[in-house]
Amino acid sequence: MSRTILIVDDEPKIIRFLNTTLELSGYTILQAENGMQAIEVYEANRPDLIILDLGLPDIDGLDVLKHIRTYSTVPVVILTARDGEADKVRGLELGADDYLTKPFGAAELEARIQAVLRRVEWSPQPDDLSTFSLHNLHIDFKRRRVTVSDEEIHLTPTEYDLLRVLVNHAGEVMLHANLLTQVWGEEYKNDLAILRVNISRLRQKLEADHRKPVFIVTVPGVGYSVPSE
Repeated sequence: MSRTILIVDDEPKIIRFLNTTLELSGYTILQAENGMQAIEVYEANRPDLIILDLGLPDIDGLDVLKHIRTYSTVPVVILTARDGEADKVRGLELGADDYLTKPFGAAELEARIQAVLRRVEWSPQPDDLSTFSLHNLHIDFKRRRVTVSDEEIHLTPTEYDLLRVLVNHAGEVMLHANLLTQVWGEEYKNDLAILRVNISRLRQKLEADHRKPVFIVTVPGVGYSVPSE
């Protein structure tokens, strides 16, 4: 099944390159050259993934992401010339699934896109739990549904996959490198920033007090753990 990708960028060379590369890989491409157009195109077409530049001519790409995250968990890959750690962390905090800096290679971009889309398409594996409950948290893996006190919690594909891995190892301590490898891939095994930001986002959505977590517990200097009961 063909996937639709919305490219949001105001550089003609980048747009042409992405169009050519991704269409050859079988994706259907939509385009937007500024932030307001991006929001309009997304709402009218609901693509499967967004590639979002931050340096847009009208509004900052982070503001576009923040707006879309108020009502959608569509996967978003940020693509930008900004290479500062602060911009990366801010994008992840607002709900981006991945982050690429310019210049970038076509193979790297496609690998990132495929990895993010796999999280959307994930289906339960034979060794996975079918359900999980801890206090007022309940997860139905067959329906891909997470609730806290019977209220459904909407997670991005990356947040859901991270929670799934943690829960399937409930009662164990998951090392930073193991979590990064299982959720994002081998090339991310040292990227603690992307892990910490996504753990923080999960806690804000799941925990009554994210500063005193009971569902996702930090093991200092080692990793994270979900209690088995």
